[in-house]
Amino acid sequence: MTAAVRFCQNRRMETTEHIAALRREGELLAATVARTDLDAPVPTCPEWCVRELVQHLGDVHRWAATYVREGHTEQLAMEDEAPIFGTWPQDSGLVDWFREGHAALVRTLETAAPDLACWSFLPNIRSPLAFWARRQAHETAIHRADATRASGAITPFPAAFAADGIDELLFGFFARPRKRLRADPPCTLHLHADDADGTDDGSDWLVEFGPERVVASRDSQDGDCSVHGSASDLYLLLWNRRTPDGLDVHGDRSILDFWRERATVRWS
Repeated sequence: MTAAVRFCQNRRMETTEHIAALRREGELLAATVARTDLDAPVPTCPEWCVRELVQHLGDVHRWAATYVREGHTEQLAMEDEAPIFGTWPQDSGLVDWFREGHAALVRTLETAAPDLACWSFLPNIRSPLAFWARRQAHETAIHRADATRASGAITPFPAAFAADGIDELLFGFFARPRKRLRADPPCTLHLHADDADGTDDGSDWLVEFGPERVVASRDSQDGDCSVHGSASDLYLLLWNRRTPDGLDVHGDRSILDFWRERATVRWS
């Protein structure tokens, strides 16, 4: 991937837009949870019920806000992170607790200095502030999808935001060494977002799986497997929040099975 392509991986949305998306997605999640049984299972996160989903995301928001607010330039040790989380409230106060942490994160990002120096954990980022705003917007969005799936169908995301999320996943998380995604013989996966043609950085991605590494690029050439759909559907597909059923899939569908089985996302 050229330096010019690397530079543009974080250009679809500005930091202020990511903060606005974080606010929107958190408010939508809280509203969904407020009318959902906290014991309801989360089909897209089968190890969790709704209560555990909210507890997780509330902790993540407090954790992220701490790095931005206090300017930690190194990852905190586990024993130093424990006071950040505190204890979870009773069910009756869980949604208010979540809203409090979410609002505090939004305020922290809105008031942070543009030249903030703090720890971050993905490559190809513009700045630590841009990283945290973007990462928390998509963290919250994907878990909002989880919450809505627990109570019904997942509602779609705006095309530009979903395309930005695909960028973060492919050029951020999967730009790091990922042994589980190595393939021999090599294979390729092409993605085309039907509704993202008007976005600044295009609507196509090509993922090349090889024996040594995974390489993603913005390329419209067909892959061994090609998937066409809305940006929102492709975003959810890559995050394993939906199946390829109903999408326009050509070529070797086993590559999608390979992705679903091996493309697990870890923050560190």
